[in-house]
Amino acid sequence: MGLRGRANTGRSAVRPGRTQRSGQADRLGRADRPAPQTRRPRWPRARRGLLVALIAGAVVAPLSAAAAHPEIPAPAPARTGTVTPTTLDSAYAANRANAAEASRMAAAHGDRSRAAAVRSMADPSRRFLTFDARGSGRAAEVFGDLAKADHVAVLVPGSDTSLDTYDRFREGALALHQRLGPRAAVVAWLGYETPGTISPDVLTTGLAKKAAPELREFIGELRRVNRHAGLTLLCHSYGTVVGARAASGLDISDLVLTGSPGTGVDSAAGLHTKARVWAGRGGGDWIADVPHTRADLFGTTVGFGTDPVSPAFGARVFAAGDGGHSDYLKPGSVSLANIARIVLGETSEMTHG
Repeated sequence: MGLRGRANTGRSAVRPGRTQRSGQADRLGRADRPAPQTRRPRWPRARRGLLVALIAGAVVAPLSAAAAHPEIPAPAPARTGTVTPTTLDSAYAANRANAAEASRMAAAHGDRSRAAAVRSMADPSRRFLTFDARGSGRAAEVFGDLAKADHVAVLVPGSDTSLDTYDRFREGALALHQRLGPRAAVVAWLGYETPGTISPDVLTTGLAKKAAPELREFIGELRRVNRHAGLTLLCHSYGTVVGARAASGLDISDLVLTGSPGTGVDSAAGLHTKARVWAGRGGGDWIADVPHTRADLFGTTVGFGTDPVSPAFGARVFAAGDGGHSDYLKPGSVSLANIARIVLGETSEMTHG
């Protein structure tokens, strides 16, 4: 989505509980029992079996949930025109007014949860470059002085992120901005339809292919607001698939991948970007147990290939501490400190994975 906003369709998702990482494998063996030489490795087959089970189980749940969540009425996005440094304040005001109207419409429709979520976005302190409350919603919120910042970080979220769950995404953006200080601005970009954690979409690049042109356009429009800032793209989980699709030719200095299931390419070189490519994964992140492979199932390529923190991928791996899948921007964490150093260009002080 660009700064002008676009139509989108609603989406429902089933939100499962998080799967905890398994403990380390038992490394005890017996010297007097050598492994049979004729047995074929079973792990690749196990990976393929897991992918089949995931996609088969994912097909039914979203279909049954969709009927239970009717479309919530909302106004069309505000017409802000081309946003420039001199029109930023008027764009922010127009999007706050749009959020207020969206809240009133949701309340009249009887959806108190959406009404409350959107009402908070109309607060005078909030600053949105884009806002669209239709369907699952789109938004791009700014923290800091975007036009004057020396460093700008753009966050791209992963699955199950919508206007209804936006606060958890916003918390990370706030934590990063506080860590960066006044020289920097952070933009929380919810500019695409994210997949449900349990859905066929979360296993394929389909939504990422649709999102990548929107992200490229948005980055280009940010450059019209601030041409001098160093720009870092920070992508989390499925958002790393989106960032990877958009990376080629993008005017950014750094691309950061956290909690990635894979990017859809085999190596950092395959991203075709001049940006430095970084990757990090917390010690408690369940994504480590997701098969980093690809398979052709039912005529569709499922999975995203090489693990970005593996030597084979070729990214610059940074230490991300012991946090879980949603802890990369947690205040006081090792990962937040290192991500902030990347954004500020202070990479000589980083700790590496």
